[in-house]
Amino acid sequence: MRAGLRWRKLGSVISTRSTRTREGRRQIIVQTRGLASHLKIIGAVELFRDLPHEALVHAHACARIERLPKHARIFEQGARAERAYAVAKGSVRIIQTGSDGGQAIIRFIGSGEMFGTVPLFTDHLLPADAITAEASVVLSWSEADIVVLIGIYPQVSLNVIRVIGTRLIELQDRVRELATQRADQRLARALLRLIRNDGGDEVAFPLRRKDLAEFSGTTLHTASRMLSAWARAGLLTSIGRRILIHDRTALDSLAEGRPLL
Repeated sequence: MRAGLRWRKLGSVISTRSTRTREGRRQIIVQTRGLASHLKIIGAVELFRDLPHEALVHAHACARIERLPKHARIFEQGARAERAYAVAKGSVRIIQTGSDGGQAIIRFIGSGEMFGTVPLFTDHLLPADAITAEASVVLSWSEADIVVLIGIYPQVSLNVIRVIGTRLIELQDRVRELATQRADQRLARALLRLIRNDGGDEVAFPLRRKDLAEFSGTTLHTASRMLSAWARAGLLTSIGRRILIHDRTALDSLAEGRPLL
């Protein structure tokens, strides 16, 4: 069982504890500074949006927070779902492995987004691995805590429905794109999906070209060739694992299958 600590004794010194897992050293921390800043983080999580102050205080009281290094495995495909997770800082890859051993990135999780939650309300089996894409801070709640919160605050159940509905729409869109769109359209649309949601022009996640190829359903060779061509055309800049978009209008045109002017 994974060790964990909850937030407690607000205003006290940060408590820390380390454990050893097969993925390496993992530091589990309890942030206890500033109730207001903690409630702001909790309130930005999909599951707890539009909740009153007292509900956020309750969610805060039963939250566990972990500071994880890059490439830390949060849970494994096929394991039993026992907690609902959210990213407070950083990002997480959701990777699914097929029966033939082939892997594909099916989703990137950014700040405020939930993951590993839907199985708590279905078959309790996790459908994919969750691995940090960079050093991240991850919040989680036990199934029992989620059930209690839903019972007291009906808005939580509405938020669960909203999250599941959003995921279903995204899945339908991606299936349609794989069936009907060219590789360049899918790649452009993948970049648009991954752009920061704060109005910026940077892709919000550290990406290998292999990641982007898997996420858009194309080959590494095709993704690399297209990204290089778009960089030469001035549409984007790729530095290390960061991508900066210079011409979002052009990417929109590519995603819609329209030729660049």
